Amino acid sequence: MTKTICVYCGANAGISDNYAAAARALGAAMVEQNLALVYGGGKVGLMGVIADEVLRLGGEVTGVIPTALVEREVGHAGLTRQFIVKDMHERKAMMATLADGFIAMPGGMGTLEELFEMLTWSQLGIHAKPIGLLNVDGFYDGLIDFIGHAREQGFIRPQHAALMMSANEPDALLKLLKQ
Repeated sequence: MTKTICVYCGANAGISDNYAAAARALGAAMVEQNLALVYGGGKVGLMGVIADEVLRLGGEVTGVIPTALVEREVGHAGLTRQFIVKDMHERKAMMATLADGFIAMPGGMGTLEELFEMLTWSQLGIHAKPIGLLNVDGFYDGLIDFIGHAREQGFIRPQHAALMMSANEPDALLKLLKQ
């Protein structure tokens, strides 16, 4: 049963206001469906937007942040729970343990790295939790196409390509993750 979703997203807000709007919409949909948020523990960018929205609506938010980022003053101080960990490896492992599923929103290298680690872990049988992309304004279209290309070229098996679900709207994506 899905009770907690780990959301990977940018420590920046991006150039389009639609990214922050999507973060707020995902946060609202999660609270409406009684899903708790686990995320990287930051107060900046899309991370701060989704955490603030879930908290504003009375939802539960757990942050997992490395000491180095707390020292750079990017940690969110008002969360339901905040775990301060040694490094990024410990952060990712704890987030994966706490979550029943994963969503990648628009983000940069860190978001992609976290997404691909969860996909790889699923492919290797380390976990069997659903993984989805919130494809805001086609942000992930190129990645989706690339995964299809890698599958066609024999580098990704069809069943492994299918591990990465996607939807343009939060409610649709949450429904896919719950199936």
